[in-house]
Amino acid sequence: MVVEISNFINNVFVPTSTRLESFDPSNGQLLCYVPDSDKKECDIAVEAAAQAFKSWSLTSHLERAKILNRIADEIEKNIDELAKAESQDQGKPLSVSTNFEIPRAAYNFRFFAAAILNHKNESTELQHLKSFNYTTEVPSGVAVLISPWNLPLYLLTWKIAPCIASGCTCVCKPSEFTSLTAFMLCDILLKAGLPPGVVNIVFGLGSKIGNELVTHPEIKLISFTGGTVTGNIIRQATSKQPFKRLSLELGGKNPGIVFQDADLNKHIKAIGNSCFQNSGQICLCSSRYYVHVSRIKEFLDLLVNYARSLVVGSPFDSKTNMGPVVSRQHYDKVMSYINQAAKLGCQILCGETVDEKPAELNSNGYYILPTVITNLEDSSPLMQEEIFGPVVCVTTFHEEDEVIERANNNRYGLAATVWTKDVGQAHRVSRALLAGTTWVNCFLIRDLNMPFGGFKESGTGREGYPYSFEFFTEKKTICINYA
Repeated sequence: MVVEISNFINNVFVPTSTRLESFDPSNGQLLCYVPDSDKKECDIAVEAAAQAFKSWSLTSHLERAKILNRIADEIEKNIDELAKAESQDQGKPLSVSTNFEIPRAAYNFRFFAAAILNHKNESTELQHLKSFNYTTEVPSGVAVLISPWNLPLYLLTWKIAPCIASGCTCVCKPSEFTSLTAFMLCDILLKAGLPPGVVNIVFGLGSKIGNELVTHPEIKLISFTGGTVTGNIIRQATSKQPFKRLSLELGGKNPGIVFQDADLNKHIKAIGNSCFQNSGQICLCSSRYYVHVSRIKEFLDLLVNYARSLVVGSPFDSKTNMGPVVSRQHYDKVMSYINQAAKLGCQILCGETVDEKPAELNSNGYYILPTVITNLEDSSPLMQEEIFGPVVCVTTFHEEDEVIERANNNRYGLAATVWTKDVGQAHRVSRALLAGTTWVNCFLIRDLNMPFGGFKESGTGREGYPYSFEFFTEKKTICINYA
């Protein structure tokens, strides 16, 4: 059955006169009708959020925390239903949605519910002036929260939770490619008792309604996760409104560095995950690997064997390790890079153009085999541009200083992985890499108390605690004389 999605404005489901089609990536069949919203819906949603801000911003931390925890409760009650929808809409294996992504969505609300109750202010005393100062934070206003298609509910809730915990209200714009779990979240917000207008969700094309939302005069804050091109469009669109606060988590072309003492047998699964998890559709994946020349043959043998061991299949097959990419458009983009590699004389060791796809795969699905490419120049588009698919490019290096310089020679700076037994080397290299997060001998271990964001064209600002609260609030100083 095709799902009919509606906008969610002021706690009411609001249909639109026109709609978009969204497809199941595993078979190419129509899955959802998504609202094709326009300026009218955006204006109504922003007005609802602005009205709700007047009362929501005055609620106590305790009351907000109670509601956030009730939202988490409702997500956990509906894990199976949400996970099935996420996998059908985005293509990820059901095991990943069930065991990782939907639980993380619930945890986002619990984490920030606890954080707001334990958040501390600063104070100082000037005894000679018989005065003391203390800080307090006040909610900034209405935020626009724009989330991507790769981790749909996980990243949407990563923005909503700190926003409403801080006392702000919001208008959310999920990706038109993966709208299903955002729509299901609306019913959860109602059941949790969230007041009208605190969270509004408007669906549609970013190219059509994105500008309407980010330039709206009532919008004080914009939190966006997505591609660097779109991030730059947002910067330009708001350049004449310099008092809007921007948080932009953008693209990545993340390096992985394998030193000569790395324990490859121990870490090959984590290295493989850093390349192919979620079909490589995670902005943190290491898509260009630099391997010490003395270990290159061993590394490639292990990585190719790992890639070929991954079961590419339906998201609902319990044996599946990797599902399809999200859309026909994205399939064409990723395949264009693989085809370019062949034309440039690169060596494709496994995956597309080399290995046969499993016969049982639906031929209308957007499946791409995990692909390992070598014999590339650092200047190659495959080494410089974000492919965002199950494709990893591998080259060699000789010296530590050399590989740091080459790894940093990229316009992105979101994340990196380093594989070594040398603790001193791990610290030196991690400090020298221009990346917001560096994992050493691991991948994708996240502590929400740590800042998350990128260098260079990978973004502006940091998310996490207390960094998200700093974004959604204004800090003020109060001075009291007690003489």
